[in-house]
Amino acid sequence: MNFAPKREKELELNLTPLIDVVFLLLIFFMVSTTFNRESEISIELPESSGEEAPHEKFVIEISIDGQGRYFINQRKLKDSRLETLKQGIREVRARQGNDKTEPKLIISADRNTKHQAVVLAMDAARQLGLVHLTFATRLSND
Repeated sequence: MNFAPKREKELELNLTPLIDVVFLLLIFFMVSTTFNRESEISIELPESSGEEAPHEKFVIEISIDGQGRYFINQRKLKDSRLETLKQGIREVRARQGNDKTEPKLIISADRNTKHQAVVLAMDAARQLGLVHLTFATRLSND
């Protein structure tokens, strides 16, 4: 008589099919997911208690974010040099066509923008002969 316990085979779990399924799910979600790329400028305007300005026919808006990057009518400039800023303003004025009215320049600067960035925008406007200048603010809740 053989009283020795029978040795059963070790239970073996094959993970290969599980890994294949997880990998296929990963590929499926990567291919089917669409990523929205928002192109908004994040500017937190300073507060003011003034009145809202009347709407102008032709407006050039220079936006300056907290890092000192410039945007002219929502289009980002490649750098923050004075000549680049002036060239951007010239291009927007050229797109205006043959309407001879002087455009109104609005400077929208983030509250954390360095003063030098705003002065540079004002200097570019002055050198191009733009005299109708205003600053964008948000209405205070007072």
